[in-house]
Amino acid sequence: MSKILTVFGATGGQGGSVIDHILAHPQLAKTYQIRAITRDVTKAAALGLKEKGVEVVSADLNDKESVAKTVEGSSIVFGVTNFWETANKDIEVKQGRNIVDAAKKANVERLIFSSLVNVTKETNGRITSVKHFDGKAEIEEYARSVGVPGTYFMPSVFDIFFLGFFRKNANGEYALGLPFEGTVRIPLIDIGSDAGLFVAAILLQLPETLNKRVVASGGYVTPDEAVATFTEVTGRKAVYNNPGWDLWSSFLPPKAKEEMTGNWQLIYNPGYYAGEPENAIDEGHALVAKAGLRKPHSWKEFVAVNFKE
Repeated sequence: MSKILTVFGATGGQGGSVIDHILAHPQLAKTYQIRAITRDVTKAAALGLKEKGVEVVSADLNDKESVAKTVEGSSIVFGVTNFWETANKDIEVKQGRNIVDAAKKANVERLIFSSLVNVTKETNGRITSVKHFDGKAEIEEYARSVGVPGTYFMPSVFDIFFLGFFRKNANGEYALGLPFEGTVRIPLIDIGSDAGLFVAAILLQLPETLNKRVVASGGYVTPDEAVATFTEVTGRKAVYNNPGWDLWSSFLPPKAKEEMTGNWQLIYNPGYYAGEPENAIDEGHALVAKAGLRKPHSWKEFVAVNFKE
């Protein structure tokens, strides 16, 4: 009999990718029956999952009992929270705790949670504005504290988000503007494709990943490398500009200015994966390779498929 794998955020980038990879993998598709959790079971993405034979269930992450009911009988839970839906860390942490508590109550074999580093702690209080990192880190800390068997999936900067920083000028050329030198390393991931790749690798190696973090990225790219690759792939001229922190942040949406400035300050120093081993990305790639899966997509591969004028 198949085990139930419950996927939160099933119609989003991460959850949707997880479902796609499980359905496409002969062993995982045979082992797990997917229960997809979404707020609205009538939207197109949810109906599409039903057509694939996936059980689609509605749940409100703010309602503890609702979450617990959807997790009943599950062997594996993939949990993800969306800070940007409310831009409120307290709400995100509450939602994450509800997932953790439901997993604990159901006595799951594994909770795979989409986490990030605690920026406030890793910078000794120098950067305190990156709430969408700190909240997820607090949820991870809570899961560990209550003894839920977990694996913590750690995605990097989304390729699709990074590509959005390439802006077309009046002369038809593209410019990438970030507030630091062009040699700073930025980890990127094709989240809609590769989130599920790393989660599949975890599922195929549950004993090896118990209570561990799995850093998920296609690799590091510097701004200088990013524009060179962009030009190589698209044939469009691109340049890199460093306007400095003040001018760069002045173009950010007011509600996200402090949050995003802090995020890029983290990338600049001490680095996106502060506190993780220097070879953490390589270790993530090794886990994927050991599972017999394809390599994560590179920035070059992402641009080739996703660039649109």
